[in-house]
Amino acid sequence: MTLYGEKNPPADDRPTVQVTAVTWPDDGAAPVTATAPGEPDDGPRRSRRGRMLLATGVTGAIVAAIAGAGAWAYAGDVPRGTTVLGTELGGRSRAEADRQLRAELEKRAAQLAAPLKVTVDGRTAEIKPEDVGLAIDVAATVAAAAEASAHPVSRLVGSRTVDPVVTVDVARLDDALRTVLGKQAQGMTMPAITYKGTTPNVVPPKPGLTLDPQRSAEVVRAGWLANTPITVPLVEKHPATTPEELDRLVTEFAKPAVAAPVTLRTGKGSLLIPPAAIAKSLRFTADKTGKLTPSVDVKRLRAALGDDLEAIEVSPKDATMTISGGRPVTTEGRPGQQVDTEALSRDLLAVLPKSDGREVNGELKTTPPTLTADKLAGLGIKERVSTFTTRFTGGLTSARSQNIVTIAKKVDGTVVLPGKTFSLNGHTGERGYAQGYRDAPVILDGKLVPGVGGGTSQFTTTLFNATYYAGLEDVEHKPHSYWFDRYPAVIESTIFWPNLDFKFRNNTEYGVLIDTSYTSSSITVSIWSTKIYDSVKTEYSPRRNITAPKKIHLEPGPSCIETNGINGFTQDAFRVIKKGGVVVKREKFTWRYDAEPRYVCGPKPS
Repeated sequence: MTLYGEKNPPADDRPTVQVTAVTWPDDGAAPVTATAPGEPDDGPRRSRRGRMLLATGVTGAIVAAIAGAGAWAYAGDVPRGTTVLGTELGGRSRAEADRQLRAELEKRAAQLAAPLKVTVDGRTAEIKPEDVGLAIDVAATVAAAAEASAHPVSRLVGSRTVDPVVTVDVARLDDALRTVLGKQAQGMTMPAITYKGTTPNVVPPKPGLTLDPQRSAEVVRAGWLANTPITVPLVEKHPATTPEELDRLVTEFAKPAVAAPVTLRTGKGSLLIPPAAIAKSLRFTADKTGKLTPSVDVKRLRAALGDDLEAIEVSPKDATMTISGGRPVTTEGRPGQQVDTEALSRDLLAVLPKSDGREVNGELKTTPPTLTADKLAGLGIKERVSTFTTRFTGGLTSARSQNIVTIAKKVDGTVVLPGKTFSLNGHTGERGYAQGYRDAPVILDGKLVPGVGGGTSQFTTTLFNATYYAGLEDVEHKPHSYWFDRYPAVIESTIFWPNLDFKFRNNTEYGVLIDTSYTSSSITVSIWSTKIYDSVKTEYSPRRNITAPKKIHLEPGPSCIETNGINGFTQDAFRVIKKGGVVVKREKFTWRYDAEPRYVCGPKPS
């Protein structure tokens, strides 16, 4: 047998012993005669010593033969008879085995790189091995082959197969398989406790069918090596919090927590936290495993307590920036004195399950402003980047105009830090009567009707255009269902609490200041920052799919608002941004406007 990398054992040049008879006679038996080639047969009986020498010679020869075979069997780092992927690695050094295995993998390169057909819950797709990190670790495989257990006799005549060590990026594979699975997986129903008023509402946990990342990796490794279609199983997974534990959490925590108020004592006085405020701030959060944990959201607690906190706290005030004399001017903020939120959350959790002794001591700590004058001055807010103006009628006495001014004042002076997203709904909060807004025409169910906050959409459109021409990233906006000629087509936005919002992201490395101003007939929004682009312009496509308005008669009355009707159409607007004399971005915005009916207050003529 020829062995790669090994020489045949050298010939044995020792004398050959010819044995004509091998017996161990009793006294008086015939002698054992043994002669070496060329020796004369002297005939006389040999002594017992001679017989012992003969036995020693035979035994030595056998031992020498076994020793030679053992040396051959144990040659190399990898036990003889060891194969990986059908390739003989036995009898080789680790380096030789490494080269041999790599050569075999090179032959199989096309097969190993071919996309895998993977089925998950009846849905089949192809996954590229390289996309999920599937590979054979040659060094680890050779190490495993070298450490394969082999009995001495097995090393001479036996064989063994060692599986290659396959690596895979379990996280990437899991992501790819979940993409194949889509929304078909029956996810776990996570346990939940919420409050309706001060009454706990419970969602019981239920198991789901999902992917087990480690199990998936095992199945994909095996299927990849076998070059066969792969079916990845789904496993049943139960939330960590059991129904029994959920019931106990409701009985022992959720219900007692809102059974009575908690007294908060500080060095500046005391404050009663009512059950309603506790219910709004107490959160039961389930992690990915379905383990439900209670916590106190102090931010929500502050909102629930509202002005009551002013009796014991002083809120910090951020530094501000205004435009004065055509340039930004910074005003320093001031620190506040507030209850230590981390300690308050911890201490509240400790007393909420109790029926008595419901008191916590709050430590007042100095709270610095989030935005200091130094930080504000270093944000690069130095020049006006864009400005936009829209006009309105009715002067400043009309309800609609007053709504526009109210929301403009709320937004004026807002600073958006680099990378942050501004939400108009989030910034102003609800826009109701309590916040100073009045009834004015709004579009509801396709027609103009009186509604609180009417006119705020005009400010939204003005703000949207200012950020649009500053080159800032549009995150969320929705144009009106009808086009009004006081706005640019397509590049405009409505707003409605709480469902319709306007959001933009400061996608620059500089701060952004929103400056608002108004006259008796106009509203203006300017964006101050550091100018990045040469220009931002809009190119329009021709209008298409034009539709004429219908005439509709409505019941006359205070809620009926007549309109002249406006054509409907579809149009594209392209934001073209230039920097360094070249176009660096071209964004398409498309909107379809409905034809606004011509509403007439009164019955049809007979």
